[in-house]
Amino acid sequence: MATVLLCRRFPRLSRVTTFSTTAKHKAESGSSKSEQDKEENPEAANVGTKSAATIHLLNPLDYRVLYNPAAYAKSRAVSQQHAARNGGQALGDAFTSPGTSQVHHTFDTSSSQALPLLQNALPKPKSKPLLEETVSACLSTAQTKEEAEKVKMETHDSKEDPRMFQKGRPEYRSVSYDKSEPPETLPLEERDSILHSVAICEGSQSPATLADYFRKLSRLPVEQHAALVSEPRFNTLCSCAAKNIRLFGTSDLIDILKSCVRLVVPPAHPLLNACENEFCRRAWDMKLDQVLLVADCWRCLDRSVPSYLSILFSYTNMHWKDLTLPQFVQLVYIIGEGRRSPADLAQKVESAILKYLDTFTLEEVGAICLGLFKSLSGISDHVMRKIADRVSLQMEDMSTYALVNVLKMLRYSRMDHLPLLKELGKVIPARIPTINIQGIMHITLTCSSLHYFDEGIMAAVATSLPSKVTYCRSKDAAKFLWSFGCLDYEPPNEEEFYSSLIEQMHRKLHEFRKFPEHLLTGLLGLAFVKRFPEELIDYALGDEFVQKTRDSKYELKKDLFTLSRSVEIECPSYRGSRLPPQLDQEITEMILNFAEQEIYVRPEIVEATSLLESMLGGPEYVRNHMILPHTRSSDLEVHLAMDGHPIPFNSKQPVADKKLEEVGVSLTDELMTQLIKGRSNIQPVAEAENKAGMRGEEARAPSAALLGQALLTDARLRVEPKSGHSLEPPPSLALSRHPRGVKLAIQVSNRNHYCYGSKRLLGLHHLKRRQLRQLGYVVVELPFWEWFPLLKRTRLEKLSYLHYKVFDPALLRRAGWA
Repeated sequence: MATVLLCRRFPRLSRVTTFSTTAKHKAESGSSKSEQDKEENPEAANVGTKSAATIHLLNPLDYRVLYNPAAYAKSRAVSQQHAARNGGQALGDAFTSPGTSQVHHTFDTSSSQALPLLQNALPKPKSKPLLEETVSACLSTAQTKEEAEKVKMETHDSKEDPRMFQKGRPEYRSVSYDKSEPPETLPLEERDSILHSVAICEGSQSPATLADYFRKLSRLPVEQHAALVSEPRFNTLCSCAAKNIRLFGTSDLIDILKSCVRLVVPPAHPLLNACENEFCRRAWDMKLDQVLLVADCWRCLDRSVPSYLSILFSYTNMHWKDLTLPQFVQLVYIIGEGRRSPADLAQKVESAILKYLDTFTLEEVGAICLGLFKSLSGISDHVMRKIADRVSLQMEDMSTYALVNVLKMLRYSRMDHLPLLKELGKVIPARIPTINIQGIMHITLTCSSLHYFDEGIMAAVATSLPSKVTYCRSKDAAKFLWSFGCLDYEPPNEEEFYSSLIEQMHRKLHEFRKFPEHLLTGLLGLAFVKRFPEELIDYALGDEFVQKTRDSKYELKKDLFTLSRSVEIECPSYRGSRLPPQLDQEITEMILNFAEQEIYVRPEIVEATSLLESMLGGPEYVRNHMILPHTRSSDLEVHLAMDGHPIPFNSKQPVADKKLEEVGVSLTDELMTQLIKGRSNIQPVAEAENKAGMRGEEARAPSAALLGQALLTDARLRVEPKSGHSLEPPPSLALSRHPRGVKLAIQVSNRNHYCYGSKRLLGLHHLKRRQLRQLGYVVVELPFWEWFPLLKRTRLEKLSYLHYKVFDPALLRRAGWA
């Protein structure tokens, strides 16, 4: 069966129209059992749905014919779904299943070869020309090879990839199961002989003979393993071994377990139950290498053995001084794969890392970080910084997989190691095209989690992602959208980038039913950059999905709230689902209660509120609250009349004609220049802040000198009591007239509102300011690099600064006053 695609070139995005001659078949979507079964098997999503017979006559001018006879059977379901939803699909993704890649060989419609190909796509074709059959065979072979290579590159083996470090030293052979050792193949005749003996002499063989049977049978060709495991006589052999489990020597019992690994015996098999119990019983009498080897076999069998791991951790704790470097790394690997962090080993693990750090191979450094990350083991900043120090010096020699594992732990530790991050920006962009999609996701997520913006990294990711997007899990697509939105970065290929990810979100909708947190993560990332896919939003705010978020192990109410309120403000034409009013109110109260306890009381906000009240005339003129609760940060709201005077509004009983408090500050240009910029020979604030780092310690002022070291000697603050007079706005404001007043939303920012070491706002705070302006507010910022140093200065200096900020003529002119 052949499929012919006609496509027309459009700027930036190509579309295809599908020509199919198959019979019409009803396709069901949504919550069907078959679709749910496809969640872990992307290729299955493209099999079993037949496309309706449709013929569209198109003007052949400016069109091209894509001929791919092998594409039809594999990918027709995707083509039908995409054509129905989008009226076509990007050319580069045409008929590409989530797990495979297609190569489209193009023939110009003006060529003599194009017409026979088009004819052969129609019903009742004539016999194929020999040339066409040859071309078809060649193309099919080329596609198969390229698909296999791409699938291999994009496939992450969660069992084998973390074990790569074991190839670096021969010592690992004694503490881990080595699948790379090719055993001498057992002839089928000998297999039959062994199974015949088991059936005849059931229960009479010695433990040594039984163990030898297992060793020999495990040497069968791989294609024979499944048949053997389901063979009744093999189950008889397993039963005999289980009955005599205590009679086996430790070496023989380990060999039986290794044979089970090679034969891929199911993890719940009764023989494995007996083996686990016996190994738990005799572990204290085994050697350390043996205890670690057995733990590794359990991992290879994908069997959960919490009791055995507890014994292993206690055993290694008692023999800690005897641990060699390979034994230690293997132990940390087992800790990670078991997703357990033994508290009594934490300090010893850190000490061992420092002891062996300069001796570890780079792959072992990656394995250590992955083990700590998977087990959620906390690690001190000191140890993490030492690891990062070494990696930053040898990053070019490190495999991408090991490097990504270090980045995972760096992210978990919230470590802003600038040398490593800078080196990452030099090394990783060139590697991005060769990294699988999950690795790219973790690199991108590390940057966004640490609020570190490197345009080279982000641009490289954006360039490579559209061609890889069908390999994205729901989690990957969501994290990409979140990371780019969090860093407020729209790449040069933004339309292709975002459209490909949004389409993948649609394709993975069935996964979001199981992982609702990923859908909200992706939609919030899109909202940050002002993108609102209405179909996905309608689903996310629907009753069914909202209920799924309630059942999630994560707290998702605030994310729902942020999405819902953002849509309300920025999408006035939206007519889809919305949060129930009761739930909206519940979340609002929850956020405001938190703000009362944790946000409004921060020293920098309390100080600004108090000084503004003093300057403007009292608490009636200032309100410390959340104008937009869904953005989760506070505002100091001030209202100014058309003549520039403040308006009392924060009271149930308006205060009429109350005069502003006399502060007696005369402002000069020289004063304000030094308040904002400091002396000319003083290091710029932003530069000093960058060098000081951006983590935590928000209330730490870098230096009072940063905003004017000797302000009182260089610029005169004249206190001039003027009885009966209030503080006046600048003349330029008093002369302006506007039928409306102006509402100021004063932002007391901190480091966590910006990208690392820069003045680049993060996505959530960019969204907030955009929405404030949309609601008619004038946004005024007290940036942390100015306000925090002033907290240590005199009251008059702070009042002068606030007066300048509130009554800034240029700012209010931009608001439409002049």
